[in-house]
Amino acid sequence: MNPILRDFKPTIETDRLLIRKPEVGDGKAVNDAIKASLPELKAWMPWVQEVPTPEDTEENIRESVANWINRTNLRMLVFHKDTGEFIASSGFHAINWDIPKVEIGYWMDTRYTGQGYMTEVVDALTAYAFKELGVKRVQILCDEDNKASRAVPERVGYQLEGIHYCDSLSADRKMVRNTVYYSKTR
Repeated sequence: MNPILRDFKPTIETDRLLIRKPEVGDGKAVNDAIKASLPELKAWMPWVQEVPTPEDTEENIRESVANWINRTNLRMLVFHKDTGEFIASSGFHAINWDIPKVEIGYWMDTRYTGQGYMTEVVDALTAYAFKELGVKRVQILCDEDNKASRAVPERVGYQLEGIHYCDSLSADRKMVRNTVYYSKTR
């Protein structure tokens, strides 16, 4: 089946979180979180080496809305259920519908780190990927030295498949880095 014809639930709820597809107008909340988290994000994320404008972030959100429609990238935004505050961005990237498999990526507003939110998100997205998307493989990749990002798949029971040496660049593109591969399969 052509992926564009597949229907998915646009939201996931956990005990504390509402995880949903992006909507037009989400750019301001996401931009505020990027600005509040800039030092932490800049170390690991190539896309935040310069502070994006609110317009840049809204443009990115609207591209994510379009990607949801054409099923090429399923970004999810994470909000606290009780307060409605934006907490994180995650979702399914590097989708290969032929296998099928997905990669989960994530970043979070540092004002919410250390509370188990990202573990809750990845656990929920993993279950969603297998049940709702029908994938056979979910993978998570991150820099070998990004201890906080590595801890998430380890807490959720992903298997460390290995380290790909000298296969990526640092976020600032100044050094060659190693990437760790984690996965769950069905």
